[in-house]
Amino acid sequence: MKKIAFLLSMSLFSSVACANEATDALAAFHAALTSGDKARAAELLAADVTIYESGYVERSRAEYADHHLPEDIAFAKTASRKVLQTSERMEGKLAMIWQETETTAKHKGKNIHIFGTETSLLEKQDGQWRIVHVHWSSRKSK
Repeated sequence: MKKIAFLLSMSLFSSVACANEATDALAAFHAALTSGDKARAAELLAADVTIYESGYVERSRAEYADHHLPEDIAFAKTASRKVLQTSERMEGKLAMIWQETETTAKHKGKNIHIFGTETSLLEKQDGQWRIVHVHWSSRKSK
């Protein structure tokens, strides 16, 4: 009986540890944006990542790196992003992370205060967590 309880607890611990690693990878992506590290941000994305934002779609790491990544870095450098809530779910080598955020910035001469939602799907590929899908949505504060 003790052996079964031990195995169950180790299984639970392993699942939590994997989810935390995925959360750490997502946090590293946002840190790379804030620090302006384009190479690190791109490294955390799967080659076939799909990114949804404001009704637009980017269908690969290369497409995102050529289009919105520089803009996202420029914005992140001026912004203060606070994670209000995080939820996560782990299924094997996939992790889903939902975040609610509040962001303030002075960007292009304008004061910005927005609340955002982010849904991220990460997959463990070759021992590393990679972001395979992100969906960003935001609204202005009232």
